[in-house]
Amino acid sequence: MQELQNLIGGFQVALSWFNLMLMFAGIILGVIIGVLPGLGGANGVAILLPLTFSMASQPGGTTSAIILLSCIYWGALFGGAITSILFNIPGEPWSVATTFDGYPLAQKGRAGAALTSAFTSSFVGALVAVLLITFMAPLVAKFALRFGPPEFFSVYLLTFCAFVGMSKGSPFKTIAAMMLGFALAAVGTDTVTGQLRLTYGYMELLKGFDFLIAVIGLFGIGEILLTIEEGLEFKGAKAKLDMRVVIDTWKELPKYWKTSVRSSMVGCLMGIVPGGATPASFMSYGLAKKMSPDGAKFGTGMVEGVVAPETAAHAAGTSALLPMLTLGVPGSPTAAVLLGGLLIWGLQPGPLLFVEKADFVWGLIASMYLGNIVGLIVVLTCVPLFAAILRVPFAIIAPVILVICAIGAYTVHNSMFDVWLMLIFGVMGYVFKKLDYPLAPLVLALVLGDRAEDSFRQAMLGSQGDLSAFFSNGLVGTITTLSLLLLFWPLISMAMDVIRGRSANNGNGAN
Repeated sequence: MQELQNLIGGFQVALSWFNLMLMFAGIILGVIIGVLPGLGGANGVAILLPLTFSMASQPGGTTSAIILLSCIYWGALFGGAITSILFNIPGEPWSVATTFDGYPLAQKGRAGAALTSAFTSSFVGALVAVLLITFMAPLVAKFALRFGPPEFFSVYLLTFCAFVGMSKGSPFKTIAAMMLGFALAAVGTDTVTGQLRLTYGYMELLKGFDFLIAVIGLFGIGEILLTIEEGLEFKGAKAKLDMRVVIDTWKELPKYWKTSVRSSMVGCLMGIVPGGATPASFMSYGLAKKMSPDGAKFGTGMVEGVVAPETAAHAAGTSALLPMLTLGVPGSPTAAVLLGGLLIWGLQPGPLLFVEKADFVWGLIASMYLGNIVGLIVVLTCVPLFAAILRVPFAIIAPVILVICAIGAYTVHNSMFDVWLMLIFGVMGYVFKKLDYPLAPLVLALVLGDRAEDSFRQAMLGSQGDLSAFFSNGLVGTITTLSLLLLFWPLISMAMDVIRGRSANNGNGAN
């Protein structure tokens, strides 16, 4: 149990008063960053990274610096759920799936239960991922090394097909929305050939459409436009989060233990691969909807629909640090920023880091346990402050949200062009909602479309165009087969219904 001895040493490092103060400061800053649409954990950590330079130059200061930045990361993960549930505006990309049931729950007057479920599930997902990092780091890192382009593409394909096979509405509308997302994801420089695609002479489109700008427009602006059309009545329900609501919700959550376990596993896998927190939350939501006895009610305000994406997102966000520490490969954009911080401080991530800087590594791992406990306490006690925003009339709060969204969009690249793009995406989101087309598949394709394309083309280059590369071993073959099964699941379901109907009719005729 060498890991336990190392972990105890890490707690001795992390439990100093100075580091505890940094944890609280980081969590509070992170929650504020997570609540503000468009700012995001990666941007927040990047903006605050210079604050750690002088800190890291002190003896033992690198551990304090990584504790501050990682706690900002945990806080942003927690904070993203608040606006998703209260305002239907995802504070973070991985919080999109939380809006599907979190916002309807708030509209039903159960905002407190939705928030408690989200925060508690986030804590559970993070705890499972930290335990994984503590005890399974060498084995999991070795497993991740087996992934090549075919395996990466098969994982992306599984994510897309899961959304088609498990969509609650028309699968054709889901596919149409996803195709539009792929088209938007294709804009910009081709990373394989270096050629420009669909930029139409606009220099700003060389890097394609930024996901954060699209999300702010599609969800934030689109929702505000729809609310204005419906009579300037803000849809956010009153949020009441006191100890009684928390305890009542905690009593309800154990019955979703299967969803928590499954979502934690999906999140950890997607964090290590690295698929990221966003596809992990979508996949877990889809799996929960498919496997739950109340799956048909998902989207109407189910606690289980909040538990699944939040558990997976935190598990993925936390486990993304595993390949960063052991291999120097960041599992998420925020992990990439943290990796940059380590390099700036003079540390070289990799297996040798566990030997040469054991205090740093195990101090960080111990702070993951403590930081998430601190985060749970802070969000459960401070949410009423955010809920008070709901008492402000919509005529006042709508312009404030618009300004925050515009600032968030502008700060991505410091460009007014992004603000105009945000407004265009806002109109698109409004039209999608009016025509009852799902936004989530569009967003998913926009996020993962270029990555999936890169993996597919790299796999084809490696196999000289042979599609059997996606069945070349048991791992990639299983994932690809499962993907195809989910893609055609709507047709399979229709065929099964027809067969059952004929059997029933034949039975009635015989009687």
